[in-house]
Amino acid sequence: MILLGAAPLCVTEVVRAGAPGITAAFAPAALDRIRAAEVVVARHAASEQPVYGLNTGLGGNLGTRIAKGEVAAFQVALIRGRAIAVGPALPQATCRAAMLCRLAEIAGGATGISLPAAELLLAMFNRGVVPVLPGLGSIGASDIGIMGHMAAAMIGRGEAWLNGQRMPAAQALAEAGLAPLVPGPKDGLALVSHGAATSAAAAMALHAIGARLRLHMAVLALAMEGYAANPAIHDPRLAALRPAPGQAEAAAALRRLLEGSALNTPGVSRNLQDALCFRLAAPVMGAAFAALRDAETLVETEINGATTSPAVLVDSGEILSSPNFHAPALTLALDALAAALAHAASASGLRIAKLMTARFSGLPAYLSPAGGGSAGYVPLQKVAADLCAEIRLQATPAGPEILAVSDTAEDLAPLTLHAVRKLERQITPLRYLAAIEALAAAQAVDLRGIAPLGAGTATLHAAIRARVAPLAEDRESAFDVEAVAQVLDTMAEGA
Repeated sequence: MILLGAAPLCVTEVVRAGAPGITAAFAPAALDRIRAAEVVVARHAASEQPVYGLNTGLGGNLGTRIAKGEVAAFQVALIRGRAIAVGPALPQATCRAAMLCRLAEIAGGATGISLPAAELLLAMFNRGVVPVLPGLGSIGASDIGIMGHMAAAMIGRGEAWLNGQRMPAAQALAEAGLAPLVPGPKDGLALVSHGAATSAAAAMALHAIGARLRLHMAVLALAMEGYAANPAIHDPRLAALRPAPGQAEAAAALRRLLEGSALNTPGVSRNLQDALCFRLAAPVMGAAFAALRDAETLVETEINGATTSPAVLVDSGEILSSPNFHAPALTLALDALAAALAHAASASGLRIAKLMTARFSGLPAYLSPAGGGSAGYVPLQKVAADLCAEIRLQATPAGPEILAVSDTAEDLAPLTLHAVRKLERQITPLRYLAAIEALAAAQAVDLRGIAPLGAGTATLHAAIRARVAPLAEDRESAFDVEAVAQVLDTMAEGA
């Protein structure tokens, strides 16, 4: 069970929450904060003081005052009017993770949500009622258009999954033994004003990318063995001379992967200085890991921070408009990671080409022992080039968006979810690029006769050869790539 409000959530917990069967509960201190904030909201609701979204309209309607007798109806209308997202639904696991992200902020007390609303969302999470959240409609100024669908499901509108089956939300609530929410005075805005969909999708993407990057380090090390590259470039003293983010850690990881490899024997490596795609492995991969850590830190800030506007300050009894729904730092970090992955992909594509080029590798042309007119694996360079181009395309910065919306009152947005989607679109080409490099590296190792392999590369080589035989003559190499991609998928699950 995940105890909300007891300690900050991490990316791993959010990803884990996407799986059915994970449950959560509010810590006692969290319940105290929710109740205290509810009292503050009730006091403001009874006063004549204007509070955004409580007794005023939203956006361009800010100047419209909501009469006390109309507040309840306004909260329902607020929810229904913000269920605007379109397109295919986010994956069910991401929608579940978004529920946990929403609950995490609620546990902090700053949303001013009513206790019945908080308890209903928690019960839905625990009983497997997952609102269907369409994925298109957020510009990063919170995920109001997407989160409107989560709030709508809570009042019995829209759709939800129940134990994996998609159905009307009202039916899902009823079958789970839950009654639709009657919103309290601040429940509408408290439920829709949050970037939970972005945080959940980002957590999923970063988790997948982290596993891929760790596995790609083993692929890279195997490529070094196939190329007979000089491992002295990973000397820790070199990284210490210019302690760039991640470089020392990446160099250390490569040393561990190559521990025990024949490559470390004097005379086995062929060059004093190898091509840059091999020599710069630690700076390039280190930069990617550093960018990943920065992005994870900022995602966790969003997950655990108070981003709702207006925010309830329980200690002072105030409700203040907040700028915290705007997350440019996260957008920039996600963009930086996408760019770092493009650098890593380019290096991978170049290593593939070098392994297949006889004058660089010292191996048969195109890694084909048949010689003559054999194409070997060289046609795969076209695929690698396509994959690198796709990865580089998705490294284009996401934001900001300056198309003013809401009667031009909201005139700046960070497009954070767009930055997440770009990362998601990089995962598949990264998967296949790693498979092509691993396939070429395994073939190069076999042709060169490197033995023994390193502590971290021997397992990878054996797993590849358990599925794909060495290339002896031209064949349909797409099947080889798919097989190796599946091998890497299996290994990534434990990475």
